[in-house]
Amino acid sequence: MLARRIVPCLDIKDGRVVKGVRFVDLSDAGDPVALARRYEAEGADELVFLDITATVEGRRATLEVVRAVARELTIPFAVGGGVRGVDDVNNLLRAGCDKVSVNSAAVRDPALIDAAARRFGAQCIVVAIDARRSTNVPSGFEVVVDGGRTATGRDAVAWARACEQRGAGELLVTSIDRDGTRDGYDLPLTRAIRDACDLPVIASGGAGSIADFVAVFREADADAALAASLFHYAELAIGDLKDALAEAGIVVRRERVPV
Repeated sequence: MLARRIVPCLDIKDGRVVKGVRFVDLSDAGDPVALARRYEAEGADELVFLDITATVEGRRATLEVVRAVARELTIPFAVGGGVRGVDDVNNLLRAGCDKVSVNSAAVRDPALIDAAARRFGAQCIVVAIDARRSTNVPSGFEVVVDGGRTATGRDAVAWARACEQRGAGELLVTSIDRDGTRDGYDLPLTRAIRDACDLPVIASGGAGSIADFVAVFREADADAALAASLFHYAELAIGDLKDALAEAGIVVRRERVPV
C-alpha cells in the first residue's frame, strides 16, 4: 500500500503566507521561507505554494519567492497561481519547483494541460480543481475559478475525468465551502473525484483535527491531505499527526529531517 502524504500549503500574497476562510478575510501567517524550512524538518512529504491573488491581479507567481523557498527544500515542491501558458510552467520549473499547478487558465483553455504535459511530462502537471456545492451540475459540485470568485457551470467530477484524459499527473481538489472553516474535508467531493479517475488526489479545504485526516484517507481514499492554518499556527505538528495516523492503521512515511 502506498503511503499517504501530508502536504502543508503556503498561500502567498505580497510575498507573505496568508490564511483566510473561503479564500477571503486573509490574515498574515508568516514568512514562506521559514515555514518551508520548518515543515520539511517536521516531516512534510511535499509542499504546495499558491500565489492566491496572481490570477485575479493579472500577474504571474513571484519567481523570487519560489527560488527562495526552493533553495530550502529537498522534498517535492509544487507552485501555482497566475499560470497562463507553457512558458509560465517552464519559468516556474526553472525557478526550482518540481510540479506546477494550473487552475483557472486550464478551465478556460483545457488544451493548456495537453501542451504542458507533452512538454514537461505528466509528473510535473497538477490540475487544481476548486469546487463548491451546487444544484447546477449533475454531480452537485461546480468548478469555480479566479480564487473561488467565478462560477463556471462546469461539473467538477466531469472536469476531473477530462483532466486525466488530457494528461494531468495529479489533482488538487479544494472544497471552497470548507476552506478555512476547520469543519473537516468535503468527503463526498473527494470521494466522487477519487472514484471518477485514476489520478492521485490531494484533498484540500477544511482540516480541523486529526480525525479529519483519518476520515479523508479512510472514507474518501485520498492519496494526500493538504492543510494550512493548523500547521501555520503550530496547533498540530506534522510529526504528531503522522504518529496518530499510523496508530489508526494508515500508512505514512515516518522519517523526519534532523534539525
